[in-house]
Amino acid sequence: MRLPKTCVYAIQASLYLVLQRPARRYVPIGVIARDLKISPHFLTKVLQALTANHVLTSYRGPNGGVGLAAAPEDITLMQIIGAFDNGDIFDNCLLGLPGCGKLKPCPVHEYWEQMRMRLRQAFQATTLANMALNVENGTLRLASIDLVFSPLSREDNRKQPTSGRSKNRD
Repeated sequence: MRLPKTCVYAIQASLYLVLQRPARRYVPIGVIARDLKISPHFLTKVLQALTANHVLTSYRGPNGGVGLAAAPEDITLMQIIGAFDNGDIFDNCLLGLPGCGKLKPCPVHEYWEQMRMRLRQAFQATTLANMALNVENGTLRLASIDLVFSPLSREDNRKQPTSGRSKNRD
């Protein structure tokens, strides 16, 4: 079993947003696409689906982009995958056989049914905060390239909306 690219990119982009917090509320899609080496056009469609499913929010304008719709602790892997899955992962036969079920099971039906339950539980229990912590600690990687995360990308040092406090206060 392999997650579709839409799910993979959605997870990567969502984690990227977590790792940009708190310095950036909204990150331009082009910056995310560049850093994750994803087509900006395809990523835009992926992020639109996450926005439609209330995982992300978007903001237009010069300081715009996408941001998380909730705290990373409140966004689960299941919510992200659910924006794209349509039941394929959790409802369909692993071998793709039509009509597979308890009455006419495929050779791996019983095993896959148990694994699906475990996967569903794991995806519901795993939050962006959990995964981001492991990325920050270096125990998980975010993409097929090594990324070094700093609050602001050197190449994209545009001003972000702030809370009104000066960054230079001691």
